[in-house]
Amino acid sequence: MHLDHATTFPERHTHSAEPLRADGTRRALRIGLGGPVGSGKTATVAALCRALRDTVSLAVVTNDIYTREDADFLLRESVLPPERITAVETGACPHTAIRDDISANLEAVEDLEDAIGPLQLILVESGGDNLTATFSKGLVDAQIFVIDVAGGDDIPRKGGPGVTTADLLVVNKTDLAPHVGSDLQRMARDAKEQRHELPVVFQSLRSERGVTDVADWVRARLAAWNAA
Repeated sequence: MHLDHATTFPERHTHSAEPLRADGTRRALRIGLGGPVGSGKTATVAALCRALRDTVSLAVVTNDIYTREDADFLLRESVLPPERITAVETGACPHTAIRDDISANLEAVEDLEDAIGPLQLILVESGGDNLTATFSKGLVDAQIFVIDVAGGDDIPRKGGPGVTTADLLVVNKTDLAPHVGSDLQRMARDAKEQRHELPVVFQSLRSERGVTDVADWVRARLAAWNAA
């Protein structure tokens, strides 16, 4: 990815990206997925691709510091055709490329739409970061933040911008709760206190429901985007 991609966004890119392309058509909805290392972001992206690919034209941009590890995982799992998966090597802390200097990710998103044609949805996965990770509104239209029960049931209480402000909070790997001593009811209460009316999904990708609730949330956002 070229880092000299010109943008019109101000410092820190705090305003929303233009929803229309140059030709006046509506661009793809962009949803970012962030969260700590090992929380299950890539597995959630893979599950979303499987759940949505038959009815939604989508693509994925992954972010890693020095590798293509996450993109390679998605390619090995064949969740989408290879041309619909691309990787950004940030070369710095992951939040830099999703919040501060978004040029490489913007170029990756735009290249996908140019190469494939009109897309309905692009998922942008951040590299593993901490509870402060947030996406620039100039890059994505909505953010999912993924934490997992193995990180401790005090994570929702600790807050941080990812937990408190993401459009959807996903508490992942709930099947591990009995094995790591995490109290799911406590996590639900703390998340409610931190997030008020913002939605929270408790998820185990090993369960029968899997990613269903998150996929339904994405479908609802996509319907609202298309209707706007």
